[in-house]
Amino acid sequence: MKKLFLGALLLALVIVVPIPTMAQFDINVNIALPPIEFAAPPDVIVLPDTDGVYVAPDIDADLYFWDGWWWRQWEGRWYRSNYYDRDWDYYANVPSFYFDVDPGWRGYYREHNWYGHRWDYERIPHQRLQQNWRDWQDNRHWERRGTWGVRDYQPRPKQEIQELRQQRQQQYQQRPEVQRQQKQELQDKGQRQQKQPKLEQQKQEPQDKDQRQQKQEPKDKVQQPQRQEQRPEGQQPQQHSHPQGKPEKVEEE
Repeated sequence: MKKLFLGALLLALVIVVPIPTMAQFDINVNIALPPIEFAAPPDVIVLPDTDGVYVAPDIDADLYFWDGWWWRQWEGRWYRSNYYDRDWDYYANVPSFYFDVDPGWRGYYREHNWYGHRWDYERIPHQRLQQNWRDWQDNRHWERRGTWGVRDYQPRPKQEIQELRQQRQQQYQQRPEVQRQQKQELQDKGQRQQKQPKLEQQKQEPQDKDQRQQKQEPKDKVQQPQRQEQRPEGQQPQQHSHPQGKPEKVEEE
């Protein structure tokens, strides 16, 4: 009975809601990215000079965790998921955390050295990350600690951080895969713009046709009200001869 009711409800929705309107709903489609081999759920470390950006250091691909999402880049595009190994959704922009990430972090990780200071990073198991990341974010856990495990390290001034972000953004835009993707997006945009005037013209033609038909149709003549004859006060109404010879009396209002 329940399945029958749901089927009837879906049918009613299809009938009532036009198909173009239904097509406007945002539908997330999972993308099958090239898989990353995991022997176990990955450990992560938190990167210095970031607002709680975690990275999995033991895999070749750059896999980040930030703001409750796993983030991954592929062929100049960004994807995110609730899981580290599946169900990737396309993300239309560069995530805001990315330009805070030092591109040389892998070398610093291997050498336990962050800009000349001993880096005693903390490896965080996957389960612990999932249990605590929200509290760490709400309490600004890593910001309050301030050093991210780097001995005698002083956080950079805000001006220097902004300059580094701009420099990394320029370097990112120069990557070949990013430039290819941007070129492809511009081509797709141009094709959509070429199609748009044609669609608008097709929509306008029926309207113009209707307007031409309305102009060609004769307008109904407006019947003019009959003028009543004005007579001097006290004068009797005139009698008009009837076609059959009988006088016709015009009644006075």
